[in-house]
Amino acid sequence: MLVAAAVCPCPPVLVPEVAAGAAAELDAARAACTDALGVLAAARPDRLVVVGPAAESGRGPHPQGARGTFRGFGVDLDVTLGPETGVAPAGALPVSLAVAAWLLDRTGWSGAPIEGLGVWEGLEPERCVQAGREIAARPDRVAMLVMGDASACRSLKAPGYLDERAAPFDAEIARALGEADVAALKALDVELAHELKASGRAPWQILAGAAENAGLSGALRYEDAPYGVGYLVATWS
Repeated sequence: MLVAAAVCPCPPVLVPEVAAGAAAELDAARAACTDALGVLAAARPDRLVVVGPAAESGRGPHPQGARGTFRGFGVDLDVTLGPETGVAPAGALPVSLAVAAWLLDRTGWSGAPIEGLGVWEGLEPERCVQAGREIAARPDRVAMLVMGDASACRSLKAPGYLDERAAPFDAEIARALGEADVAALKALDVELAHELKASGRAPWQILAGAAENAGLSGALRYEDAPYGVGYLVATWS
């Protein structure tokens, strides 16, 4: 049973050591993420499922204690997904889950056990929704931390250059997340999301599947595109 969810962006620059001199530009986003994780903690779940986009090598489940790193971004910083369990998990966390691990450590998560799920960005909507349903079908109280960015085409200097479709696409995502609109998230245009480089599409649709019968209300806590990439923070409770 899904009892709460938090949606956060997953750029490596959310980590101040990676952002370096530009770290202050995302202070408001970090504060919103902290507040969102507070909503998860307040729900007192039995388990926290962290979902984020992943390339082929980072797909699949990642147990508590799985390790991630930001060394590929020139920073000598490693993270673990929650407290280590004494068993060295195989494979590294995808970047999205490494950012989630950093957020959880930063906020001092000490509640429910954690498990991670790296999701291929091209996963079909039906399979995303089914994966969410399976998460919600568990007998325990589950909270979800859902990582993902909106479009990467909001400005000329954005990773995907400027695309006039990006701003309205992001606005609809923000509305759907802020209103916990499950139907709208299920109906996201996969091809458009891919063209706009929106990494959060699959994780958001997993959330939609999990929340079908949860009766949760949404709140949008942050919305901006400081580097031409849409960053959103929302909570469902």
